[in-house]
Amino acid sequence: MNKLLATLPALFLALAPPAPAEEGFRDTFSDTWVAVDGLGRRTPTAAEVGPPREGKTVAIFYFLWLGRSGEDGPFDITKILAASPNAMNEPNNPLWGPKHYPHHWGESIFGYYRNDDPAVLRKHAQMLSDAGVDAVFFDVTNQLTYPESYRALGATFDEMRKKGLKVPQMAFLTPFWQPRKVVRELYEQLYKPGLHPDLWFRWKGRPLILADPDLLRDDVLKRDRHATSSELAPGATIGTAFTADRPFDVAALATPTWGERGSSAVLTLRRGDAKGEVVATRRVEDVRDNAWTGVTLDAPAPAGAYYLEMSEPKGKIGVWKDRRGEPNLRVSRYDDVDRDLLDFFTFRRPQPDYFQGPTARAQWSWLEVSPQHPFPDEEGRPEQISVGVGQNAVGGKLGVLSNPNSHGRSFANGHIPTPEEVDYTGKNFAEQWKRAHEVDPPLVFVTGWNEWIAGRFDETFPLAGAGPVTFVDQFDREHSRDIEPMKGGHGDAFYYQLVSEVRRYKGARPIPPVASRPIAIDGKFDDWEGVGPEFRDTVGDPMDRDYAGWGRKLRYVDHTGRNDIVAARASRSAGRVAFLLQCSEAIKATPDAPGPRLFLDVDSDPKTGWLGYDFVVGRTPGRMTIERNVGGKFEWADPQPVESAASGDRLELAVSASALGLPTGLATIDFKWIDSLAETADWPDFTLHGDAAPNDRFNYRATFGTE
Repeated sequence: MNKLLATLPALFLALAPPAPAEEGFRDTFSDTWVAVDGLGRRTPTAAEVGPPREGKTVAIFYFLWLGRSGEDGPFDITKILAASPNAMNEPNNPLWGPKHYPHHWGESIFGYYRNDDPAVLRKHAQMLSDAGVDAVFFDVTNQLTYPESYRALGATFDEMRKKGLKVPQMAFLTPFWQPRKVVRELYEQLYKPGLHPDLWFRWKGRPLILADPDLLRDDVLKRDRHATSSELAPGATIGTAFTADRPFDVAALATPTWGERGSSAVLTLRRGDAKGEVVATRRVEDVRDNAWTGVTLDAPAPAGAYYLEMSEPKGKIGVWKDRRGEPNLRVSRYDDVDRDLLDFFTFRRPQPDYFQGPTARAQWSWLEVSPQHPFPDEEGRPEQISVGVGQNAVGGKLGVLSNPNSHGRSFANGHIPTPEEVDYTGKNFAEQWKRAHEVDPPLVFVTGWNEWIAGRFDETFPLAGAGPVTFVDQFDREHSRDIEPMKGGHGDAFYYQLVSEVRRYKGARPIPPVASRPIAIDGKFDDWEGVGPEFRDTVGDPMDRDYAGWGRKLRYVDHTGRNDIVAARASRSAGRVAFLLQCSEAIKATPDAPGPRLFLDVDSDPKTGWLGYDFVVGRTPGRMTIERNVGGKFEWADPQPVESAASGDRLELAVSASALGLPTGLATIDFKWIDSLAETADWPDFTLHGDAAPNDRFNYRATFGTE
C-alpha cells in the first residue's frame, strides 16, 4: 500500500438495505477447536480467555491486486537474493523484474496465486472465519478499485453464505487525500447496484467506508500549494478574496495547528470583500492539523465574488499560504451523487500516519508503531485500534521495509533485532496485540492478510531508508506483514498467533464434555442419537482447484477433494472409544486409496507422535486398522484390526481404550478426520488437499468423564 494516498466514501441511507440477520448460519464452533502451531504454541481455550464478549469485532486488511499487474514474473525477492546476495545494490541485476513492477517477498502456501482463484478465496473465507475475523477491508488507496477481484471474492463468499457458512464481510480503505474518484466508483459499481449486500460490513447501521467525507466534493476553486504558514494572533484576522465561477457549498482554508489539539477559530464568509454582507459564520472546534477547515452552507451560494476570513483564535491555529503570500483556499460543492454517498455510508477518516494518532473524532488507523493510539468515535470514546505484524517505519519516520532498520516481525520494545535475534515468533505482533488488549476497543484492525507484493523502486523514493533497490511495504520474511501462511519459512505460525489473540480479545465458548452412550458398531447409527457434542466441519470445502497462477506459465491443479466431511462424534463406554464420521454424500473409497483416516492425539503432547498424533486409523487400503506412530515421523507400525461399519454417508468404528492408553477416569482425546491426505507427511496437506475435519491444523477435543 502506497502511504501517499487515502480516501473516504458516503452513500444514500434510503438506498441501503437493512443489515442481514445472523440467523441461519451453520455454526462450526471453531472457537472450541484446539491447535498447536509449528513453534509448539497452543491456541487458548475458554478456560484461559473467558467466555465470549459482546461488542468485539476484528477486521483484517486484505489485498486485491495479486495478478492484476501484467503477465511478467513472478519475481520472488527471497529467491533472487538467495541466488544473487548483492542484488540489493544492483538495480540493473537481470534477476529483478522491471522497475516499479510488483515483486513477491515470498511464496504463499497457495503458491503465486491470482486474487480471483475460487479455491484460494474459499480457503481465505474459511480460515479467516475460523480465526474469528469478522470483516476484510480492501486496500484501494492507490486509486484502483480492482472490481474483477472484489467481484470474484463477493461471488465466492456469497456462494458459501448460501450454504449456511459464516464468512467475513467486506469494506474498503480508500485514498487518504483524494478519495472522490474511488468512492464514486465503488458506489456506482458495487453499492448502488446492490451487489452482495449481505457481505457489506456495517457500522452504526450503515455500510462502513474508510474515507474522509470532506474530500468528496467537487472543487470549484482550489489553491493548495503550501509554501509558508502563518499563525493567527489573538485580536487579528486572516482572510482572502476569491471569485467563484459557479455555485458552491463549502469555502475552506488550510489550517495548521502545529500539532496542537483543541484549537478553534471563527470562520466568516462575506459577499464581495472584507466589509461585505455576511453569508455564513461558524466557530470551528477541535481543528485537525493541516486540515481544510471551512464553512458549509445550508444552500449553494451563487457564482460571484466573496471573502473568507478567520478570527478569534483559541489555541494555536493559522493558515497555509502560497508563494505569493495569499492564504490557500478550497471552494467546493456537493453534487447529487455526493449527497447520496454522505447519506449512505458510515464514514471513518483514515489516518495515514503511523506516529501521530487521531487528529479528529470518527477517525481510524490502519497501522501504527507501538504503543498504538486508541481512535475515537463521534463522541470521543475509544472505538478502534490497529494491530500490525510489521511497520515500514525507519528512525521514527515513514520508511521502507527493505531498510534493515525498519520494524520487522521480530521488532519489539523499540529494539531492532540483529540477524541472530530474528526468530519469527511474532514479537512485534504480540506487542501490538498487548496494547490492543489494554485499550480493549470495540474494533481491532489487523494488518494484514495477503499483501505479498511490493513495487521495486530506487534511492529516489521519498521515504526514509530508500536505497539502490527499494521495496516499501514488503521485502522479505522478516520485513513483511502477511499473516496468510507461507510455503516453507514460518509456515502458519502467524495464523495461529492471530487465532490465539482474537480469542483473547473476543473470548471463546467452553469445550463441552462428551455425553456418551453405548455404541454398537453395526452400521445402523441410531444409537448415536443423544451422543454429543456434534463436532462440525465446514461444508463444501474438499479441495478442487484448477486455475491460472501469476504470470504466463503457472497453473495450479488439485482435484484431491473427494468426501466432504461435515460432522463427527465420539463416545466412550464398556472400555471402548467409538467414533462416528458423517459426510455430505455416500462415502467414497477405492481399493488403492483408503477412505477417511482418523488421527488421534491421546496424550496432549505435541512432542510425541507425528504432529502430535500418536495413532492413525484407516491408513491401509482395503482394511480398517489402527497403527501407532514411530519416532515422530510419518511412519506407523503394529497394525491392529478395528471394528468398523459404513453405510451411505456415515462411518463408525471403535478402538480399545486400553490400547490407546486412556485411563478409566477423566480422559481427553484430540482427534482429526482426514480424507485424501497426500503422502508428503507435513501440515500443509491439511490445508492444500482433500478435506480435513476440523480445518487446517485444528483438532476436535473430546473430553470424557469417568466410565
